[in-house]
Amino acid sequence: MSSGDRYSDQDADIDLGGLVGAIWRRRMLVLLSTVVIGGAAFGISSMVAPRYQAETQILIETRNPGLMSAQQNQQIAPEPILDEAGVASQVALLQSSDLIKQVAKTLNLGDRAEFDPAANPDLLTRLLILTRLAKNPLDVPPEERILKEFTSKLQVYQIEKSRVIAIQFSSKDPKLAAQVPTEMAKVYLSLQSGAKLDTTSETAKWLEPEIANLREKVREAEEKVAAYRSSADIYKTGELNTFAETQLNDISVELARVRGERANAEARAESVRATLKSGRNVDTLTDVVSSPMIQRLKETQSGIEGQIADLSTSLLDGHPKLQGLRSQLDGIRRQIRTETQKILSSLVNEAGISRTRERQLIQQLNTLKADNAESEERQVGLKALEREATAQRQLLETYLARYREAVSRQDMNATPADARVISNASMPSEPYFPKVLPITIVAALAGFILSSIFVMLAELFSGRAIRYSGPEYDQEPAPVAQPRRMIEEPAVATASAVESDPADEDEYTDESTSTAAKPAVASLLSLEPDAPALEKSMEQAAEDFIDGEFSVNAVARHLVETDVNIAVSVSLSGDDGSTSTVILARTVAEMGRKTILIDMTGSALPTRLMAENIRQPGITDLLCGEAAFADTIHGDRLSDAHILPHGNANAKRAMRGAERLAMIVDALANAYDLVIVECGPANVEGVKRLARNGQAEIILSTTDANAEEIEAAAGSFIEAGYEDVVLLFGQNNPPSPKSGREAA
Repeated sequence: MSSGDRYSDQDADIDLGGLVGAIWRRRMLVLLSTVVIGGAAFGISSMVAPRYQAETQILIETRNPGLMSAQQNQQIAPEPILDEAGVASQVALLQSSDLIKQVAKTLNLGDRAEFDPAANPDLLTRLLILTRLAKNPLDVPPEERILKEFTSKLQVYQIEKSRVIAIQFSSKDPKLAAQVPTEMAKVYLSLQSGAKLDTTSETAKWLEPEIANLREKVREAEEKVAAYRSSADIYKTGELNTFAETQLNDISVELARVRGERANAEARAESVRATLKSGRNVDTLTDVVSSPMIQRLKETQSGIEGQIADLSTSLLDGHPKLQGLRSQLDGIRRQIRTETQKILSSLVNEAGISRTRERQLIQQLNTLKADNAESEERQVGLKALEREATAQRQLLETYLARYREAVSRQDMNATPADARVISNASMPSEPYFPKVLPITIVAALAGFILSSIFVMLAELFSGRAIRYSGPEYDQEPAPVAQPRRMIEEPAVATASAVESDPADEDEYTDESTSTAAKPAVASLLSLEPDAPALEKSMEQAAEDFIDGEFSVNAVARHLVETDVNIAVSVSLSGDDGSTSTVILARTVAEMGRKTILIDMTGSALPTRLMAENIRQPGITDLLCGEAAFADTIHGDRLSDAHILPHGNANAKRAMRGAERLAMIVDALANAYDLVIVECGPANVEGVKRLARNGQAEIILSTTDANAEEIEAAAGSFIEAGYEDVVLLFGQNNPPSPKSGREAA
């Protein structure tokens, strides 16, 4: 196969390490390019004339005249606050040509060469103009040239989420850079105030004839009201009541008073009448007691009663003097009763008078009611005329108030603009452009990046930074450990080879596990690298195998009972031994231990037996950095065990990171109860890359190896310092063609 055909069937990868190495080899070129570009940027930026920038900020808000009273400010309806569109309109106004021309005229910007560079063109421009290759800039009016240059130096924008407008201006002169924004703010406020003043003047001119017309209408309306009131005989005694209404109200009040007096007189007369009729003492009645005549008679009665009482102590009852006094006393009592009758008669007369007055008032009230009803009908027309006159009068008063306000606001100072300056521009002390140091740093960095890109592109186009890798099985695979012998065409295990024989599992009991398995392992743990001891151990191993102590179940129980964390399986029989290791991992998982098998074989047989898909990422992808740790761990399709597959990356390239194998195994040992590393037919040096001495148990997996081969493999691991060596015979065959102790 030609080289071209071979590369056409291979994948091409970019060698990042080679690209970095190429940059390092050409570091002087990269450094020189960086220095040259940085120096050029420093020189050019140093020669550029510095520009200064200043800023003025304007707040857009509604402002009322300061001469108005608080009551007038409350009467005036508040103007709506500008929204985003309104503020944007003010930004456009600040950038208008008329405003800029006025500022340029005020500051005499036309006399500055900075704002009219076309007035003094350089030699090249003149030649282009003479040859008609360029348009003569002097054909444009000076105002247009100044306007264009002014606009290029001006920046007006709205500060985000506010009603503040910033005016920025740049110039070679720092003083001018501060003067322009300040003058623009003044002109803008003047334009706004002038616009409001124009509106006020127009309002006053319109109100003058309207007020004169309204005055005539109000006079006519009031004359109509007065004439109608006179013709309808409707006179007002106050602001609200007419004469008839007032008279009706007075009679109603008088009638109520007379009715009260009548009721009072009748009640008093009835009280006196009841007292006289019942013969009770009239001294309890107020009207009787308050009578002067009664009071004098009472005083005389009291005197006579006193005399009778005094004489009764010295005279007899029949004495003429006592009899005379008693006769006087009876006469006084008759007078008191007579006076009481007179009081009763006066009360009756008073009640009668009140009753007569009441009747008269009722007659007058009825008459006034009829007159008032007619007056109300006549007032309907009067009220209509009054409403019309009132409306005309209110409109006239409103126009008069507006007119007075407009006249008072015709002064410029009384009409403030709806904006104010909150930050005046100050003369800048440092230029904003060019920033020599940042420009130099950025240019040098750009030079470094561009030169590095140039070197990497040259390396890529030359093909030196491209590495070709074919399919995984078209090249010689490189397992973790260097294999002693490789299988050219690995045999695919069948399902019967994956599953253990139930009959074999039933032959072993817990007693054999607890009593026989441990001594067999213990004899392997005490092996020394001398020939007699090794021969004795192999002899004991052959005897133990006959009893089933090195079967898959026995080794699995040994790993669980001794709590082995890391086990390295070396398959002396190639793929057959790897198949036994797969069965061992599944058996340990069924015993409730979290188990993972790492496929480090060249044939990837464990991957094909356990993984759902042979192309799943695995250990080679992890070592090449092409897959994450979590993406390389997969579940076994027939058990609870997990597998770290062989992977899809190139095995030779993966072995460049072989120093990370021990770290990967230790990380998995922290997460799993048992980590089984299937190395295939590996040697001691290859196993050392996976686990350090004393930290892993070595499993020699075989199905048909003879005693010499087992002896050599076990001896090499024992000599290397691995004391924990366990034999695994997956197919229950004797360890050699020989039998019994001859094999040992």
